[in-house]
Amino acid sequence: MREYYTQMEAAKKGIVTPEMEIVAAKENMDAQKLMELVACGQVAIPANINHTSLSPEGIGTGLKTKINVNLGISGDCKDYSVEMQKVDMAIKFGVEAIMDLSNYGKTNTFRQQLIEKSPAMIGTVPMYDAIGYLDKDLLEISAKDFLKVVEAHAKEGVDFMTIHAGINKRAVEAFKREGRRMNIVSRGGSLLFAWMEMTGNENPFYEFYDEVLEILREYDVTISLGDALRPGCIDDSSDAGQIAELIELGNLTKRAWEKDVQVMVEGPGHMAMNEIAANMVMQKRICHNAPFYVLGPLVTDIAPGYDHITSAIGGAIAAANGADFLCYVTPAEHLRLPDLNDVKEGIVASRIAAHAADIAKGIPGARDIDNKMSDARHRVDWEEMFSYAIDGEKAREYFESTPPKDRHTCSMCGKMCAVRTTNMILEGKKVEFCTEK
Repeated sequence: MREYYTQMEAAKKGIVTPEMEIVAAKENMDAQKLMELVACGQVAIPANINHTSLSPEGIGTGLKTKINVNLGISGDCKDYSVEMQKVDMAIKFGVEAIMDLSNYGKTNTFRQQLIEKSPAMIGTVPMYDAIGYLDKDLLEISAKDFLKVVEAHAKEGVDFMTIHAGINKRAVEAFKREGRRMNIVSRGGSLLFAWMEMTGNENPFYEFYDEVLEILREYDVTISLGDALRPGCIDDSSDAGQIAELIELGNLTKRAWEKDVQVMVEGPGHMAMNEIAANMVMQKRICHNAPFYVLGPLVTDIAPGYDHITSAIGGAIAAANGADFLCYVTPAEHLRLPDLNDVKEGIVASRIAAHAADIAKGIPGARDIDNKMSDARHRVDWEEMFSYAIDGEKAREYFESTPPKDRHTCSMCGKMCAVRTTNMILEGKKVEFCTEK
């Protein structure tokens, strides 16, 4: 018999857990109100009982928009030390979640080190690790084999797992009937689709969903219901395959809650701007207001090398209209495994999108730091400005790269700085440009 409750189980019993207390303090929210949101599934607090270094975060209704950083090795880039540098970068910028998407060799050593070190919640996609963990080719893996990988990740301390349980035979039928320009672009989804087509069997994560939930409940792992049929180009968005899978995810959400397992639902990848708001409303409706986790959305398909920007545009719109959790996208998206600088650019772009959305949503206190920045700009206090910037180091480098003669301005406007001019006039001073003082 377990000696603890899951976060949702505790909330349903009217118990405010230590994790809820921490999250409530971070969010300036009453702990009782937060508990009620966890109880009904509108907020998730991913917190595996074995992740002892975790600083808990809440994801969902009324809370600040959170961001996730993807990292991990591949067959072409196998240097774990570089990936750990990316972890350090993510922690430095205060990201709330890190997903280890390693898909080469035995990944558990790196993952265990990551869990021991990281105050951010850790996520994985067990489907990625199945072939390496089991040391079997795809066709040789049995349905129950997949569950062994889920259990191994749960025991290690993973806080949330992307499980592609919604791509069942019904959803696949809708996808195949309509056809797509880009077919399936989800790595885990494509592997499951291939396994299903080669074996003729139902998706094992769907067929044995109750057993998956029992594993997750045992360690209080949040299930992130993966969108295997997410659109991989704007021409495929909002199609029959995406919606068919979303309907399945809505049912799977309720089934998880019945087992006291917290849920997040994953959302579209590529989508034109005019469709994003409606998709957010539809997802929240069909999935009973569960927290929504989106990759992007990327609002155009023609910006390789700049997809951190296309993603930030879509992410800001998505979060302003109900998305709760943004998966960062780097400039390397579609091109290569991101390097350290790519990771930084992706984090900053996602931070901008999340913060802009929180301002639009009216999250309490979201504007406070913007107001502090404005006050510092009013006083032309550069040190204070740098302290409030998302990336203060870069801001300082830009300023110092072409230093002004007068430190009360920058090299763009010099003595014609509008702020300087207005301040001087309001202080009763005389503004002169032609006489050196």
